[in-house]
Amino acid sequence: MPANAHPDMPDTMAPAAGDRVAPSNHSKFRLVARFWASARGYWGHNARTAWALTLGLIILIAGTLAVGLVLNRWNKWFFDALEQRNAAELLRQGLIFVPLAASSVAMGVASVYFRMTIQRLWRAWMNGHVLDQWLAHDRYYQLNLVRGEHQNPEYRIAEDLRVATDAPVDFAVGLLTAVLSASAFIVVLWTIGGSLTFPLAGMTVTIPGFLVLGAIGYALVGSVAMLFIGRRFIVVSEQKNQTEAEYRFVLQRVRENGESIALLGGESEERAGLDRSFAAVLGRWRDLCFQHMRTTIVSQTSSLVVWAVPVLLAAPKYLDGSMTLGAVMQASSAFVIVQGAFGWIVDNYPRFADWTASAHRIASLLVSLDALAAAEKTGSGHISRGVTEEAALRLRNVSVTLDDGTSVVDGTEVTIAPGEKILVVGESGTGKSTLVRAIAGLWPWGEGEILFGPGSKLFLLPQKPYIPVGSLRRAATYPTPAEEVDVGRIRDTLEAVGLGYLIERLDEEGVSWDHALSGGEKQRLSFARLLIHRPSIAILDEATSALDRTSQEQMMRLVAERLPKTTLISVGHRPELEAFHDRELVMEWRAGGSRLVRDIDLKSWLPVRSGWWRRRTG
Repeated sequence: MPANAHPDMPDTMAPAAGDRVAPSNHSKFRLVARFWASARGYWGHNARTAWALTLGLIILIAGTLAVGLVLNRWNKWFFDALEQRNAAELLRQGLIFVPLAASSVAMGVASVYFRMTIQRLWRAWMNGHVLDQWLAHDRYYQLNLVRGEHQNPEYRIAEDLRVATDAPVDFAVGLLTAVLSASAFIVVLWTIGGSLTFPLAGMTVTIPGFLVLGAIGYALVGSVAMLFIGRRFIVVSEQKNQTEAEYRFVLQRVRENGESIALLGGESEERAGLDRSFAAVLGRWRDLCFQHMRTTIVSQTSSLVVWAVPVLLAAPKYLDGSMTLGAVMQASSAFVIVQGAFGWIVDNYPRFADWTASAHRIASLLVSLDALAAAEKTGSGHISRGVTEEAALRLRNVSVTLDDGTSVVDGTEVTIAPGEKILVVGESGTGKSTLVRAIAGLWPWGEGEILFGPGSKLFLLPQKPYIPVGSLRRAATYPTPAEEVDVGRIRDTLEAVGLGYLIERLDEEGVSWDHALSGGEKQRLSFARLLIHRPSIAILDEATSALDRTSQEQMMRLVAERLPKTTLISVGHRPELEAFHDRELVMEWRAGGSRLVRDIDLKSWLPVRSGWWRRRTG
């Protein structure tokens, strides 16, 4: 069964990795637009701080450019003094350089603070925004049950979101700096270089602003070469990020299921699976390496040649005496800055590709969450939930489907009185767990109504209890904060469920209780939570499967004694559970979905699995 399939879902219904299709250029554009639709919200929800930091950064960029222009002018003064062997002027220029350099360094440090603060706060806001949508209305669970490009959401939120919020700030700073620098230093180049006049085929040719044209032409050649050579960078980066996420997921699965793997002796098989997953990672990194190698040819060649080009262009004017050495060095410095500004895309294309891949993955997750949210608002294809005065719980013509409409449970009609104990039975795959998850609100797809008594408080005990990180005290009261529950009540409850020997370790930190406790101990702890929370409706989904018969009887009697008014809905296979329930609902798989085929009154009749019936005695 696929990792993301539901226990009651046939394999053919589960979303599969093979269903992923590479998005078209149009869908990629829509993904980027979807990312920005959420990302720009930071400047709206935190307007005062966000805009103050943004404007401060722009001012610092402008100030740095102004100092850069003065330093460029300083190059002329310094090298002219050097050419004239003027020691006094050289000393004066040296003294001027010190405050200019100090100013440049100070503004550079301040720019780093403003830039990284924007990145940090933006990421914090986006992280909260995505988590709010992911955790709302059980969507983090429902994503495992629907098709879409949202695999490994934890990696997308942790890593892709970091890249997606870090890079745009750097790009914005770099692009603004490039535009301002190009605008300012083009004027410098035009002023210094003027026109270049030379004879050609008996004519006199004049090229106005030849240094500016040279810088623009040089940058265009590099940019076009980078775009052509690195055209697959975005696709390769997306594939690399996906395989990294899948490898991390496989490692996480091994850690979470370490006990089962160890008991089965599955280390060799797990290692083979890890090796296959890691081989895919290495393959994508190899592809990325080749892309970097190609783009490095362009960027490295450009950085080596750029210093020689302006000198060669200005050499004729220097040789004929119309340009001084200082003017040549000033032109060279300005040319490099202009070329760098125009060639900004050459230097940033690999990182831009990596950002695009991360933005696509975050947007894909948001699109899937959008789809769930839209369906919640319209109610289309969803089971409605309401209140009834007539029962503790009523299912009115409830059909449960997959998100694509495929039927799982069909046409269920049940009315359950307050305090009534119901046992749901049936062969594996008949939709029992799916039905109780629909009752709990985890599985919304289908039709019909699920109605609860006024002020109902529902609590679900799954087959595999969740043990949060932290103390045993926190695990016992989860999801209620431990400090809100009286410690004496916690101790009494642990004693009652047979975990009294752990009471002294109640506040012990640094223990991985998820691994320290056995399956039976975890289910006992789950019953302790039930007794602490005292819900009006409790759903037990194979909640005693890890307990022996004696322990199962102890837990069920404890529930009956301490929670006599709680309505109980249990899913189980063991016949012994019938003794603790009032009614038994039998489900069978039929064409078109699973159906409720019998509703048996256990207070009068006790079903026997062989198919005949006897009246309960005693």
